[in-house]
Amino acid sequence: MRLFDSARRGVFALDVGPVATLYSCGITPYDAAHLGHAFVYLAFDVLSRRLVDDGQVVHCVRNVTDVDDDILRRARELGVNYLDLAAQEMVTFERDMKLINLLPVYREPRATGAIAEILTLIGATFDAGVAYEVDGFVYFEVSKFPRFGQVSHRSRSEMLELAAQHGGFPDDPRKRDPLDFVLWQPSLDNEPAWESRWGPGRPGWHIECSALALRDLGETVDVHGGGRDLAFPHHECESAQSESVTGAPFVKHWMHVGLVGLDGVKMSKSLGNLVFVHDLATRSEAAAVRLALLDHHYRRDWEWRDELLARAQSRLATWRSTVTSTRTSSVVDDVRAALDEDLDTPGALELIDRAALAGASVVSASSLLGVTL
Repeated sequence: MRLFDSARRGVFALDVGPVATLYSCGITPYDAAHLGHAFVYLAFDVLSRRLVDDGQVVHCVRNVTDVDDDILRRARELGVNYLDLAAQEMVTFERDMKLINLLPVYREPRATGAIAEILTLIGATFDAGVAYEVDGFVYFEVSKFPRFGQVSHRSRSEMLELAAQHGGFPDDPRKRDPLDFVLWQPSLDNEPAWESRWGPGRPGWHIECSALALRDLGETVDVHGGGRDLAFPHHECESAQSESVTGAPFVKHWMHVGLVGLDGVKMSKSLGNLVFVHDLATRSEAAAVRLALLDHHYRRDWEWRDELLARAQSRLATWRSTVTSTRTSSVVDDVRAALDEDLDTPGALELIDRAALAGASVVSASSLLGVTL
């Protein structure tokens, strides 16, 4: 199998061990997950299915960020406990992921369940000489990591702009460098807090994923990724803090998924321009929703249009017409070959279309894509 690696900026052979380790950045459960989230997790699901089909054992970890600025702000607005809000939204999320037939992940750890590991990792950044503390805030010092930028390949000016957009507060006067990022911060009076040697507080955004990946998958993860918008700052910072401590490559293969838009703008909770799996599943079969997503290559940005659902439902009907067929073809191996070339799901769908129109059974081929006829 060959996949595009964001850090190396090219398509390379996938290098996995006896147990393939995958880490997919999960949701912050302060509002319902939308189609853009589903597209990310579907890409990792297809990758997992193909690896399992090839005889691999797969350990895919998908975290839950159940403590950060966004969820705490939303909980205050609603007047509820942040963990109750997370639990409520996770029920909706799990329902939607089940609708589109995602395989259960190996582990789905929560940030609040790894505070001990997070504190240990932050302590290790001090031991490595890459962290400093000011007024109870602990920062990672990017100047001490010469490879900062190796994942996203952004210029300094681009990094500063993106850091400001994603809550990095480059104007924070406590920082030695505007790009330094928070590992630990004091909690406000109405926020959860954990004791630490730097005072009571809570973890920064990036440190939780490093702690969880290192704990659950080891020093080097075979495939790590998420939405393309996470390459900087999230994945860049993860890589820097992890490699500073372990001295080993954090990730063999960075996999970033394209963004889904609506009416010309990327779907986002802040804008409210969202489409949800459960809403689409009331208008068609859930299998058609999965097919509509699979019709787009995982690396490309695209826009949701309602006609995509009708197209997928029609395609599903054509495939189902072959369920009783006894005619065989090479379509399963052809689909494998398409997936092995950078997860070409649109190409795989076209291969199945041709086989179905020729009257050959496509049950096994569609199953490889997670579509049950």
